Amino acid sequence: MMQIPEPQAEHLWLHQLIGEWTVESECIMGPDQPPMKTTGTEAVRQLGNFWVICEGTGKSPDGGSWDSIMTMGYDPQSKRYVGTYVASVMTHLWPYLGTVDASTKILTLDSEGPSFAGDGTISKYQDIIEFITPDHRTLTSRMQSEDGTWHQFMCAHYRRE
Repeated sequence: MMQIPEPQAEHLWLHQLIGEWTVESECIMGPDQPPMKTTGTEAVRQLGNFWVICEGTGKSPDGGSWDSIMTMGYDPQSKRYVGTYVASVMTHLWPYLGTVDASTKILTLDSEGPSFAGDGTISKYQDIIEFITPDHRTLTSRMQSEDGTWHQFMCAHYRRE
């Protein structure tokens, strides 16, 4: 019979995400466009002791709606956080590999996906989760340009209900 391992500190770090959250975000869609603001909610639940599932839903300024699912866990073999992100308004499945910083407040998730240029090239991205307080966190998304600099294009504030 397979022995189920005990959760490690890294698995327990993810448990602080569990709960119901309200979300306000601002996204820069292009250099000549005003920021797009959206609001929504996110419900985060455990899947056993090793995974969390974050289910989001929201409304965009044009009245359209979106849904998203983020999965996150920790792989003790690679010593990295792992996960995925999908959204109803995107066709790409975003795979994650990440680490928590020394302060244990910031989880940086690395990914790759389609470039904003729309030319079929792949760019590097990061989603950065930072706990401001136990009941307030941010999610910042940024893309790496060809010269290696990072450009933030989205910031969301999550507040526990």
